[in-house]
Amino acid sequence: MATDMQKLLGTSEEDDDEEMDMDVKEEDDGDRRNRDTRAASGSSNDEFMFQHSMQDQVGTPGGGGSRRSRPLEEKERTKLRERHRRAITARILGGLRRHGNYNLRVRADINDVIAALAREAGWVVLPDGTTFPAKSQGTKPTGGSSAVPAGSSASHIASQQTSTPALRVVSSGRRSPVELTACRMKGVFTPAPSPYDILPTQSPELVGSVNKVEGLVGCSVDAINSKQILEIPPNLTEQDFSGTPYVPVYVMLPLGVINMKCELADRDGLLKHLRILKSIHVDGVKVDCWWGIVEGHSPQEYNWTGYRQLFQMVRDLNLKIQVLMSFHECGGNVGDDVCIPLPHWVAEIGRTNPDIYFTDREGRRNPECLSWGIDKERILRGRTALEVYFDYMRSFRIELAEFLEDGVISMVEIGLGPCGELRYPSCPIKHGWRYPGVGEFQCYDKYLSKSLRKAAESRGHLFWARGPENTGSYNSQPQGTGFFCDGGDYDGLYGRFFLKWYSQVLIDHADQILSLAKFVFDSSCIAAKLPDVHWWYRTASHAAELTAGFYNPSNRDGYAAIASTLKKHGATLSFVSGEVQVLNRPDDFSGALGEPEAVAWQVLNAAWDSDTPVARENSLPCYDRVGYNKMLESVKFRNDPDRRHLSSFAYSRLVPALMEGHNIFEFERFVKKLHGEAVMNHHHHQQV
Repeated sequence: MATDMQKLLGTSEEDDDEEMDMDVKEEDDGDRRNRDTRAASGSSNDEFMFQHSMQDQVGTPGGGGSRRSRPLEEKERTKLRERHRRAITARILGGLRRHGNYNLRVRADINDVIAALAREAGWVVLPDGTTFPAKSQGTKPTGGSSAVPAGSSASHIASQQTSTPALRVVSSGRRSPVELTACRMKGVFTPAPSPYDILPTQSPELVGSVNKVEGLVGCSVDAINSKQILEIPPNLTEQDFSGTPYVPVYVMLPLGVINMKCELADRDGLLKHLRILKSIHVDGVKVDCWWGIVEGHSPQEYNWTGYRQLFQMVRDLNLKIQVLMSFHECGGNVGDDVCIPLPHWVAEIGRTNPDIYFTDREGRRNPECLSWGIDKERILRGRTALEVYFDYMRSFRIELAEFLEDGVISMVEIGLGPCGELRYPSCPIKHGWRYPGVGEFQCYDKYLSKSLRKAAESRGHLFWARGPENTGSYNSQPQGTGFFCDGGDYDGLYGRFFLKWYSQVLIDHADQILSLAKFVFDSSCIAAKLPDVHWWYRTASHAAELTAGFYNPSNRDGYAAIASTLKKHGATLSFVSGEVQVLNRPDDFSGALGEPEAVAWQVLNAAWDSDTPVARENSLPCYDRVGYNKMLESVKFRNDPDRRHLSSFAYSRLVPALMEGHNIFEFERFVKKLHGEAVMNHHHHQQV
C-alpha cells in the first residue's frame, strides 16, 4: 500500500529515504526518547503509530497534510538547499583540515567546528558540550559535570578525526588503535587521549597538577569525586632509553617571533616560554632568519636588530641556537600562521621578469622562492641569486659574529628551496595541489628551459629540449599518467635523460650554495634540510619524489648523490620526518601507497654510507606519549650494532598548547629520553 501511495504522489523510495534522513537529523534526543516510550507502551499505541504513519504518507487534500504531502517542486527545492548546505559545509571542513590543521573527524558537523575553535581559544569543552574558560573550572560549571563518574563512558570527543570508542575512567584493558593514534593538530587545551593520559572530561586544572613545573597550572580537586581512581594501563610498556647517546633537543620558535620591522613580537611571552624550556633542560631553540625581513626594503641594506635581541635573550638563559637562513616566503603552506613574503625589491623585479620564479607547464608562477635557473644570472639589481645569498650570509656572519664565536649559535641551516628544504616546489597548495597528488615538474621558466635545451644539445638530441607532456596534473595518480605509470616513459631513454637533468639542477644548486656557506661560516656547523616525500613510494616510479627533484625510482638510489654533496662541504643532513602523521591518518598512507619509514631509512642509510651527520625534526606538532614514542624510535636506534645516533633533534613547534600542564609534562619526559636519562614509568594508581 505504501508503494502505491508513493507512485500516486510521484515520489520514489530513494526520495523518501533521503528526506527521512534529513528529518532524523533534526530530531533531538528528547523526541527520540518520547517516541521510544510510546512504542513500548502497548498494542494501542502501536495501532496509533500505524495510523499516524499512514497519515504522514497520504496527507490531506488541498495541501493540509503533513510535510510528506508537500508538492514535488517544494521537495526538490528542499533537497537542493540541503545539497547546497552540505557542499558548503564540506568546503569549510576541507579548508579547516588543509589550511588550519584542524583534525576534524570524517563526518564532522558544526558542533565539532565550534568545539575545536573553543579549545584553540583556551576554553574547555566537555563531551556533553559544556564549555567554560580554562581558568574558571575550580567550581562545577552550571549545567554540566566536570568529572565522569567511575564506570561511565564518554561516547564522543569533539574534534577527533574519527569517533572514539567509549573511554572509561578506570581501565586496565588495552586501548583501541584509534585511541592510541589520535593526536591534536591544533593548539587545543586538553592533550589527545592516549593510554597514559588523564581523561579530558576531568577538570583541566587536575590535568595540570601532574606537572612538576611550579606555577604553571593550579590544582583543584573539589570537582572530582574523592573515590575516583585514575590508572595508567601497565600492559603498554615503553622502551627504556637510559644510557643511550645524548641527543640535543631544540624547540623551533614561532614563525612570527620576529615581526616585519625586525622586532621581537612578544618579548615577555617569549621569555616566559624560554624559561620553562630551560627548566625542563631543553638544549636550545631554532629560529628562521627571514630574508624578507632582514633585507626586505632595499638591496644590501640589512636589519638584524630583532635577531640580536633574541640571541642575547637566549644566551642569557644559557641556551643554544640553531638558525635557518630562510630564503623563501612564509605563508600558504601547512602550518604557516604568518605571512612573510620575499623582499619587496625582489617582488618588483618579479613583476617585470616573472621568470625569476619557478614555473609549471601551464605557465603558473610560484613566488615562494627564486628559481635555481637564476643562480648565475645577473638580474637581481646587478647581482646573481648566488651573490645575493652570499651577501646575506656574510652580513649575518659580521653583524652577529659574537654569537658564532662564543658557541651560542650551534648550527646554521641553509635554506635551499621552498620551506627552506632542498626540493622543487612541486606540490603548491596555491595552485590547487592536494595530497596525495603526484605534483608537477617546475622547470618552465626561461632560464631552466635554456638549461634543458643546452643539456639536450650536448646529448645530441635537440628534440629532447622539452618537459614531458604526459605527466597528468597536480592531483593525478601515477597509474593515471603515461609518464609515471608502471613501465611508463619515466624509465625510457627520454625520461631518464630528463630526470637526470632535473635532479642534477637540484644537486648543483645545493653544491654551489653550501660551498659559499662553508666559506662564510668557516668552522661553524652548517646544514641542509631534506623533506620526507613519502607518498607513492611503494610504486615503481616514486612519482612524487621525481617531481620534487629526487631521482629515486625503485631501480635507482636518488639520495646518495645528495648525501655525498653534503659530505663534500661538511654539512649536516637535517631530515624532516613524518612518522607521527602515520599515527594520525594511517588510511592516507595506505591509499597513497606511502611509506614514511622506508623513505627515512633510505635517506639515513645514504647519509651513513657517506659518513654525513644527521639531524631530524618532526613535521607536525604532537603532545601525547604515543606520538613521542614513535618519534623516539626514529631518533634512537636501539638495535643498531654501530650505535649510530642523531646530532640533534628539533621539535616543531613552540606553541601555547605545548606549555599546558600535562603537555609540558609529557614533553619533559620526551626530552629526558632523548638525553638518554632514566625516566620513571608511572604504572601506579593515583588517588585524588
